[in-house]
Amino acid sequence: MKVAEFLSYLNSLDIKLWLEEEKLKYQAPQGAMTPEIKQEIGTRKPEILTFLRSATTPSKPLESVINSVARTEDLPLSFAQQRMWFLYQMDQQNSAYNEALTIRLTGRLNIDILEQTINAIIQRHESLRTSFPMVEGKPIQKIAPSLKIKLLVVNLKDIPQEQIDKQIIEELQKPFDLTQAPLLRCTLFDLGYENYILVNVFHHIIIDGWSKGILFKELSEFYQAFLCNSTVDLPELAIQYADFAVWQRQWLQGEILENQLNYWKKQLTAAPPLLELPTDKPRPATANFRGHSISFQINSELTEKLKLLSQKSGVTLFMTLLAALNTLLFRYSGQDDILIGTPTANRNRQEIEPLIGFFVNTLVLRNSLEGNPTFSGLLQQARNVVLEAYANQDVPFEQVVDGLEIERSLSYNPLFQVMFALQNAPLNALELPNLKAQYLAVENQRIKFDLSLVLEEIETEKGAYLEGFWEYDSDLFTPERITRMVGHFQTLLKGIVANPQQTVGELPLLTESEKQQLLVEWNQTQQDYPQNLCIHQLFEEQVVKTPDAIAVIDGEQSLTYEQLNQKANQIARYLQKLGVKPDQLIGICVERLPLMIIGFLGILKAGGAYVPLDTSYPEERLESIINDAEIKILLTQQHLIKKLPTTVNQLICLEQDEDPIKQHSKQNPLSHVNAENLAYVIYTSGSTGKPKGVAIPHRGV
Repeated sequence: MKVAEFLSYLNSLDIKLWLEEEKLKYQAPQGAMTPEIKQEIGTRKPEILTFLRSATTPSKPLESVINSVARTEDLPLSFAQQRMWFLYQMDQQNSAYNEALTIRLTGRLNIDILEQTINAIIQRHESLRTSFPMVEGKPIQKIAPSLKIKLLVVNLKDIPQEQIDKQIIEELQKPFDLTQAPLLRCTLFDLGYENYILVNVFHHIIIDGWSKGILFKELSEFYQAFLCNSTVDLPELAIQYADFAVWQRQWLQGEILENQLNYWKKQLTAAPPLLELPTDKPRPATANFRGHSISFQINSELTEKLKLLSQKSGVTLFMTLLAALNTLLFRYSGQDDILIGTPTANRNRQEIEPLIGFFVNTLVLRNSLEGNPTFSGLLQQARNVVLEAYANQDVPFEQVVDGLEIERSLSYNPLFQVMFALQNAPLNALELPNLKAQYLAVENQRIKFDLSLVLEEIETEKGAYLEGFWEYDSDLFTPERITRMVGHFQTLLKGIVANPQQTVGELPLLTESEKQQLLVEWNQTQQDYPQNLCIHQLFEEQVVKTPDAIAVIDGEQSLTYEQLNQKANQIARYLQKLGVKPDQLIGICVERLPLMIIGFLGILKAGGAYVPLDTSYPEERLESIINDAEIKILLTQQHLIKKLPTTVNQLICLEQDEDPIKQHSKQNPLSHVNAENLAYVIYTSGSTGKPKGVAIPHRGV
């Protein structure tokens, strides 16, 4: 079945957004689904399903049956499990792929029944009894016929919340051994006073986000049934995860695999290997997977406007947010070829919908922002990219990477470094007798990518809003930068709904507080300062404040403020002895050494004004400046004397004349200069090529 044919048919029914609700289940909520469209879907569902079956190509029949297979032979891993097993081999202590299902329970909890419930779910789903040992050099699924766990109860009564949070995180970060079942841990933290936190930790290889919803539902069913000593009203599972894995291996090969793989090769060829976002720290040679997250909300008003824009544009909310994220990354990186990863539930068959297991695949969505398109133009491009990607979603990500022959790096993820997910599988309400249950989101401080943006639509009586978090690599970014990024994303979304025809390069990013800072606060340059003091007098005040602070560094040598001041004072007293008066111009021609700074300050302290002479100037230019300024005294170095004209009355070689200079006091000298006197004269090239001197008083500086 071609996507174009499918959309054409759905357009005729005026329900083209059926695509996200049925066979290609997007990682996105209903988006622009209106009540009218939903009613139309319900009315014409049989007709649509008939069309789906007739329009499907023989190479991928939707009615293909997944059969149960014997457990007498070694069972292969699914492609998703194989990808996760490969990542595990790279770092067996990495807990980034630990998944948590954490629940706060308040009320009368029967701990024995809770343990019985958990074990019943484990017995119902083979994936929870599976380990992955190596047999003849290959990993297999080893399913325990029966497995029971002991619910670990930890007493945390009257313990501060910080310590409780720390215990939960520590539990989450303990690694698993994939060769040993069970690949889950269940711990009940007893906080006292009928308050509990149930922490369920699974390795990702046996569970995904969809599975958590199943787990929630079955936890309610089993607990209530066992508490009432009744039977559980759940249908038998027709197949188990291992049956799907065998079927997938048989089905995804030959022409089906080749066609989809060819799409990805064409789509991702010559893709940039790395998105160069501005980082606060240099990228380490080997990723450490350390991270944190910052949560935020998109209010109901903005959410509704984003949905309305999506509906008018014929796209899903996921596509609109994806295009917005592309815009943000384009503005941050300056790159116009953006690749973003997204997880797909990959549950496009009815048989596997009730199974706990790891079905998720990762798709790479590539968009071009070359030429600074309008957001509306980018949105239509994102729509096409998403539709094509989901039509070719079966090829495992690792096979795409291998097919492209991409050189792997230990420093970053191949193809993409930013992940985006819009959750469409919200957890069911956990209904337990005599208990109030609340799902707790726990920050996993082990990350998988440079950045991950995860959003979920929350329905309330006052309307829906988006809740989410930015997960970031703390070896690259600071919390302050990510906080700014959150604000920029919010501003960008507001700008998009206000004017989707605006080009992506001109859409607003700055928050109101940043605008205030940039346009107002940073332009308030007026400042009170002692207007009647000279430069050297201000310097002397700093000497009193921080005498031992470093003032000048030259290689491995340095001078403190006190040392610099004393050396300058000795030169100043020596110059005063030579008769230097206010506004008298004193030349200084030395290399860029501490001597230059000492000389400048010495001249100012003596009451004179300095004329800097660059040692790289030709002799003719030096002579022209010296004659024009009528310089009679010049501070220099011994090896530079041969470049200087003989018209100077007195050359003071700072190295040679060290002894007579050192004979003078290190105390601050007195002079009769004020802020109106000259501080220095700087010579420019002049429009005619002849140097012209510009006289600068102390007040001007």
